[in-house]
Amino acid sequence: MGATAAAARRRALRYPYRRAHTATSSPRSSPAPDHQPPPSSANTSRVRPCADKVGNPYNLARLFGTLDHVSNGRAAWNAVTSSLSEENYSDRDLPSPEERYARATESLEVINALFDSWQPGALTSDGAGGTTLDADRVRPIDHAGTYFTVKGPLNIPPLPQRRPVQFQAGQSAAGVEFGARFAEVVFTSLPTLVDAVTYTKSIRARAAELGRADGLPLIMSSFHATYGASEEEVRRLVREQEEATDLDAGRIRLEDMLGGDVDLSGLPLDKPIPAGVLPDVRSVNRRRGRVEIFSRLAASGRTLRELIIASKDTGHWAVAGTPEQLADAVQERYDAGVLDVISLGGLAEERTRDFVVNGLLPELRRRGIVGNDYVGDTFRDNLELPPLPPRD
Repeated sequence: MGATAAAARRRALRYPYRRAHTATSSPRSSPAPDHQPPPSSANTSRVRPCADKVGNPYNLARLFGTLDHVSNGRAAWNAVTSSLSEENYSDRDLPSPEERYARATESLEVINALFDSWQPGALTSDGAGGTTLDADRVRPIDHAGTYFTVKGPLNIPPLPQRRPVQFQAGQSAAGVEFGARFAEVVFTSLPTLVDAVTYTKSIRARAAELGRADGLPLIMSSFHATYGASEEEVRRLVREQEEATDLDAGRIRLEDMLGGDVDLSGLPLDKPIPAGVLPDVRSVNRRRGRVEIFSRLAASGRTLRELIIASKDTGHWAVAGTPEQLADAVQERYDAGVLDVISLGGLAEERTRDFVVNGLLPELRRRGIVGNDYVGDTFRDNLELPPLPPRD
């Protein structure tokens, strides 16, 4: 399940809009297929992931443009450059992040041009239930680039939001550049406050250099919380979770977090990973940002056992505590200006849902960090995003 929160201009984290935002669907999963309006689309916004490496920009523009129509302006999509399942789309090895982001950059330039190929006034109501088309206001884009040739225009009407909200995930150097250029919201793995501050300063400084609006992109973090009614219960739950860790499966998971080409099978659990076993991050083509996170953790002296336990959160922000202590953790990042959108997991489980609905959220509302209502009709409105740049 997901949550959205916006901190620019220090609004509260709202539920499910901006200030603090919490939505009722996961950014990466929903029972509703992409081509149908979600059953709850009148009340929630949908964020769909898409790998630019395997998507044709014209088809992507049609797909997410249609979703924006059927959801009445509540669509968003998460642009990723793929780190898994490339064997299902090509017989090529996975290209480097630099090459993937070069292709993704051109793809998004094409997609945004297609969304904007319908100029204001292209469709007007005739007053009798029909519409009139001004064909001169529907323009081809005539794109011819390194990866794509697309004439355009897009063959669906102008979108309720003009463009669906643009999410992006990827924290390699190329990913930060891509997010700074295009993303309105970045989905991040920032396990510590220092990580969050460093990343936010970096991507927003680059976004400002590119002429983007102040406060962009919004920062979305996944909050992996362990909830307890008391500190004693929290300690017990953390201990039980650690003791229940499957260490053999955990080694495999940690190997994946380190790029997939390391072998941890023969290493002692209660000693640090030798430096010579760790990968050269520059040689890793998949999830390079995640590899950087776990390489730093390993270099800090954590034992293999500690790293295996940490890998269960896959590099995300993990906190254990009472609702008040968890609210402290959220407020710390919110007040630091490094939390705009928050994803809350596990809401399908009754105990977790009870702690969130009757514990964490009321505490965040009491502190003025979470609001109580929508502020507009579209997802873009409710995130209170700055206006899109003028059409070319």
